[in-house]
Amino acid sequence: MNKDTQAVTGLILAGGRGSRMGGTDKGLQNFHGLPLALQTLMRLQLQSQPLQEVLINANRNLAAYKSLGVPVWPDSIDGFAGPLAGFLTGLERCETPLLLTVPCDTPLFPLDLLERLLAALKAQDADLAMAAAPEADGTVRPQPVFCLLKTELLESLVKFTQSGGRKIDAWTAQHRCAIVPFDLPGDSPQAFSNANTLAELQQLEAL
Repeated sequence: MNKDTQAVTGLILAGGRGSRMGGTDKGLQNFHGLPLALQTLMRLQLQSQPLQEVLINANRNLAAYKSLGVPVWPDSIDGFAGPLAGFLTGLERCETPLLLTVPCDTPLFPLDLLERLLAALKAQDADLAMAAAPEADGTVRPQPVFCLLKTELLESLVKFTQSGGRKIDAWTAQHRCAIVPFDLPGDSPQAFSNANTLAELQQLEAL
């Protein structure tokens, strides 16, 4: 176990079915000429607070993901069980005290994401910190897949998923969670825009 209490492993969530994208593997769709998963990896490597390691959670096309040069782990739960299965895989494989999760379909996420989540985690003595982003109507909505988790939450998540739990909100509600709004004057309103369909991916490219 890494002795640095601030050390963080990044986890790219690319394990979904891509059902709204016609079943294509979302992380391998091109965005500005590079696969979304690679764009996400590069953005993690550019974070203002450095990460110790980055892992990818994927359930298909593992060789293609491995070619990006970082470890790739499929879900430890069968049946495309959603983002919590990715969280579980990441927590099981993480060798640092903290795990940062990001989805593969949101390529413009903030470069100070980790820095701000980490600051809130410490300031509020929380178990996890979650980003929140402004909606078109002005409300700020949590983005639970952008999460900084203490690795010691693994046991709690194992219990939750083994009892059939699959909803992120239901699990995070059991813990002290710091919500971090990304709605400051310099924050991009598109930072958390994600691509569920090929049309949305083209819209993101046009930004």
